[in-house]
Amino acid sequence: MSVSNSCRIFASVTIEYKQMIYTLTFSSEEVENFRLVFAADSSSSFLDLHKAILAAAKYSDDQMTSFFMCNDRWEKEQEVTLIEMDKNFEYDNMTMEDTRLEDLLHEKGDRLIYIFDPMFERYFFGRLTDMKAGHQDGVTLKQKQGKAPKQLQTEQDFDAQFKKSNTDLGLDEDFYGDSEYEAGDIDAEGFQDLSFDDGSMF
Repeated sequence: MSVSNSCRIFASVTIEYKQMIYTLTFSSEEVENFRLVFAADSSSSFLDLHKAILAAAKYSDDQMTSFFMCNDRWEKEQEVTLIEMDKNFEYDNMTMEDTRLEDLLHEKGDRLIYIFDPMFERYFFGRLTDMKAGHQDGVTLKQKQGKAPKQLQTEQDFDAQFKKSNTDLGLDEDFYGDSEYEAGDIDAEGFQDLSFDDGSMF
Protein backbone atom coordinates (compact mmCIF):
# COMPACT_ATOMS: atom_id res chain seq x y z
CA MET A 1 0.00 0.00 0.00
CA SER A 2 1.40 3.38 -0.96
CA VAL A 3 1.87 6.22 1.49
CA SER A 4 -0.70 8.34 -0.34
CA ASN A 5 -3.35 5.60 -0.04
CA SER A 6 -2.61 5.22 3.67
CA CYS A 7 -3.10 8.94 4.18
CA ARG A 8 -6.43 8.88 2.35
CA ILE A 9 -7.69 5.98 4.48
CA PHE A 10 -6.54 7.66 7.71
CA ALA A 11 -8.19 10.94 6.72
CA SER A 12 -11.53 9.23 6.18
CA VAL A 13 -11.72 7.96 9.76
CA THR A 14 -13.77 10.21 12.08
CA ILE A 15 -14.58 9.88 15.76
CA GLU A 16 -18.21 10.31 16.70
CA TYR A 17 -18.99 11.49 20.21
CA LYS A 18 -22.25 10.20 21.59
CA GLN A 19 -24.38 13.02 22.90
CA MET A 20 -25.72 12.45 26.36
CA ILE A 21 -28.27 13.96 28.70
CA TYR A 22 -27.02 14.22 32.26
CA THR A 23 -29.12 14.33 35.41
CA LEU A 24 -27.32 16.37 38.07
CA THR A 25 -28.61 16.49 41.64
CA PHE A 26 -27.50 19.09 44.20
CA SER A 27 -28.18 19.22 47.94
CA SER A 28 -27.07 21.19 50.99
CA GLU A 29 -25.93 20.06 54.43
CA GLU A 30 -27.34 23.30 55.87
CA VAL A 31 -30.96 22.73 54.90
CA GLU A 32 -32.82 19.45 55.24
CA ASN A 33 -34.93 18.23 52.33
CA PHE A 34 -33.39 20.72 49.91
CA ARG A 35 -32.65 19.43 46.44
CA LEU A 36 -32.14 20.75 42.93
CA VAL A 37 -32.28 18.36 39.99
CA PHE A 38 -31.15 19.45 36.53
CA ALA A 39 -31.22 17.87 33.10
CA ALA A 40 -28.24 18.99 31.06
CA ASP A 41 -26.89 18.28 27.63
CA SER A 42 -23.40 16.85 28.08
CA SER A 43 -22.00 19.49 25.74
CA SER A 44 -23.32 22.30 27.98
CA SER A 45 -20.72 24.38 29.76
CA PHE A 46 -20.18 24.67 33.48
CA LEU A 47 -21.19 28.31 33.01
CA ASP A 48 -24.62 27.10 31.82
CA LEU A 49 -24.90 24.96 34.95
CA HIS A 50 -23.72 27.84 37.16
CA LYS A 51 -26.44 30.12 35.79
CA ALA A 52 -29.10 27.43 36.19
CA ILE A 53 -28.15 26.89 39.85
CA LEU A 54 -28.28 30.62 40.60
CA ALA A 55 -31.69 30.94 38.97
CA ALA A 56 -33.11 27.92 40.79
CA ALA A 57 -31.75 28.99 44.18
CA LYS A 58 -32.69 32.65 43.51
CA TYR A 59 -29.13 33.80 44.15
CA SER A 60 -27.54 36.94 42.75
CA ASP A 61 -24.75 36.61 40.21
CA ASP A 62 -22.15 38.74 41.99
CA GLN A 63 -19.88 36.20 43.70
CA MET A 64 -16.66 34.47 42.62
CA THR A 65 -18.25 31.04 42.57
CA SER A 66 -16.50 27.89 41.44
CA PHE A 67 -16.95 24.17 40.93
CA PHE A 68 -14.66 21.47 42.26
CA MET A 69 -14.59 17.91 41.05
CA CYS A 70 -14.37 15.55 44.06
CA ASN A 71 -13.26 12.02 44.76
CA ASP A 72 -15.29 9.42 46.64
CA ARG A 73 -14.40 11.08 49.96
CA TRP A 74 -15.56 14.51 48.75
CA GLU A 75 -11.98 15.75 48.65
CA LYS A 76 -11.52 18.60 46.18
CA GLU A 77 -9.63 17.95 42.97
CA GLN A 78 -9.92 19.84 39.67
CA GLU A 79 -11.37 23.35 40.04
CA VAL A 80 -13.47 25.12 37.41
CA THR A 81 -13.47 28.86 38.05
CA LEU A 82 -15.76 31.65 36.94
CA ILE A 83 -12.86 33.62 35.54
CA GLU A 84 -9.29 32.65 34.74
CA MET A 85 -7.16 32.46 37.87
CA ASP A 86 -3.48 31.92 38.62
CA LYS A 87 -2.33 28.55 37.39
CA ASN A 88 -2.27 25.63 39.79
CA PHE A 89 0.71 23.36 39.28
CA GLU A 90 -1.31 20.27 40.21
CA TYR A 91 -4.38 20.89 38.05
CA ASP A 92 -5.15 22.67 34.79
CA ASN A 93 -6.59 26.16 34.83
CA MET A 94 -10.18 25.60 33.69
CA THR A 95 -12.93 28.20 33.39
CA MET A 96 -16.69 27.63 33.39
CA GLU A 97 -17.22 29.19 29.99
CA ASP A 98 -14.61 27.05 28.25
CA THR A 99 -15.24 23.74 30.02
CA ARG A 100 -18.02 21.37 28.99
CA LEU A 101 -19.72 19.05 31.45
CA GLU A 102 -18.57 16.03 29.46
CA ASP A 103 -14.95 17.16 29.84
CA LEU A 104 -15.02 16.27 33.54
CA LEU A 105 -18.17 14.24 34.17
CA HIS A 106 -17.87 10.77 32.68
CA GLU A 107 -19.58 8.20 34.88
CA LYS A 108 -22.75 7.92 36.89
CA GLY A 109 -21.95 8.79 40.49
CA ASP A 110 -19.25 11.36 39.69
CA ARG A 111 -19.12 14.01 42.42
CA LEU A 112 -18.64 17.75 42.45
CA ILE A 113 -19.33 20.71 44.70
CA TYR A 114 -20.54 24.19 43.80
CA ILE A 115 -19.16 26.93 46.05
CA PHE A 116 -21.77 29.70 46.17
CA ASP A 117 -20.39 31.60 49.20
CA PRO A 118 -16.63 31.91 48.70
CA MET A 119 -16.05 33.95 51.86
CA PHE A 120 -17.14 31.12 54.15
CA GLU A 121 -16.69 28.37 51.52
CA ARG A 122 -20.28 27.18 51.66
CA TYR A 123 -21.36 24.89 48.89
CA PHE A 124 -23.84 22.46 47.40
CA PHE A 125 -22.99 18.79 47.05
CA GLY A 126 -23.56 17.56 43.50
CA ARG A 127 -23.71 14.17 41.81
CA LEU A 128 -24.16 12.88 38.31
CA THR A 129 -27.15 10.71 39.18
CA ASP A 130 -28.09 9.56 35.68
CA MET A 131 -26.93 9.72 32.08
CA LYS A 132 -28.58 8.57 28.88
CA ALA A 133 -28.14 8.99 25.15
CA GLY A 134 -29.92 12.02 23.77
CA HIS A 135 -29.78 15.74 23.19
CA GLN A 136 -31.43 18.78 24.70
CA ASP A 137 -30.79 22.50 24.71
CA GLY A 138 -28.62 23.63 27.61
CA VAL A 139 -29.46 23.03 31.27
CA THR A 140 -33.01 22.91 32.61
CA LEU A 141 -34.40 22.55 36.12
CA LYS A 142 -36.33 19.28 36.49
CA GLN A 143 -37.15 19.38 40.18
CA LYS A 144 -36.78 21.73 43.13
CA GLN A 145 -37.46 20.65 46.68
CA GLY A 146 -37.30 22.86 49.76
CA LYS A 147 -35.79 26.31 50.09
CA ALA A 148 -32.14 27.09 49.38
CA PRO A 149 -30.00 28.35 52.26
CA LYS A 150 -29.25 32.05 52.44
CA GLN A 151 -26.68 32.88 49.78
CA LEU A 152 -24.21 34.85 51.88
CA GLN A 153 -23.34 34.32 55.50
CA THR A 154 -22.22 37.06 57.89
CA GLU A 155 -19.79 36.71 60.78
CA GLN A 156 -22.77 36.93 63.13
CA ASP A 157 -24.42 34.03 61.31
CA PHE A 158 -21.20 32.03 61.56
CA ASP A 159 -20.82 32.74 65.29
CA ALA A 160 -24.43 31.78 65.95
CA GLN A 161 -24.03 28.56 63.98
CA PHE A 162 -20.80 27.75 65.82
CA LYS A 163 -22.46 28.35 69.19
CA LYS A 164 -25.41 26.15 68.23
CA SER A 165 -23.03 23.37 67.19
CA ASN A 166 -21.33 23.55 70.58
CA THR A 167 -24.69 23.45 72.33
CA ASP A 168 -25.74 20.41 70.30
CA LEU A 169 -22.52 18.71 71.37
CA GLY A 170 -23.15 19.55 75.01
CA LEU A 171 -20.28 22.04 75.21
CA ASP A 172 -20.50 25.40 76.94
CA GLU A 173 -18.36 28.49 76.64
CA ASP A 174 -16.14 27.38 79.55
CA PHE A 175 -15.06 24.34 77.52
CA TYR A 176 -12.58 26.55 75.68
CA GLY A 177 -11.49 28.41 78.79
CA ASP A 178 -12.18 31.90 80.01
CA SER A 179 -11.26 34.43 77.34
CA GLU A 180 -10.99 37.22 79.93
CA TYR A 181 -8.06 37.36 82.31
CA GLU A 182 -6.01 39.83 84.30
CA ALA A 183 -2.33 40.36 83.58
CA GLY A 184 -1.56 39.62 87.22
CA ASP A 185 -3.04 36.14 86.85
CA ILE A 186 -0.09 35.05 84.67
CA ASP A 187 2.53 33.10 86.59
CA ALA A 188 5.73 34.97 85.79
CA GLU A 189 7.84 32.28 87.42
CA GLY A 190 6.79 29.84 84.76
CA PHE A 191 8.53 31.93 82.11
CA GLN A 192 11.84 32.48 83.89
CA ASP A 193 13.52 29.38 82.44
CA LEU A 194 12.58 30.19 78.85
CA SER A 195 15.13 31.86 76.62
CA PHE A 196 14.34 33.37 73.23
CA ASP A 197 17.94 34.39 72.46
CA ASP A 198 19.39 31.10 71.22
CA GLY A 199 16.50 30.11 68.98
CA SER A 200 15.91 26.93 70.99
CA MET A 201 12.17 27.49 70.90
CA PHE A 202 11.96 26.90 67.15
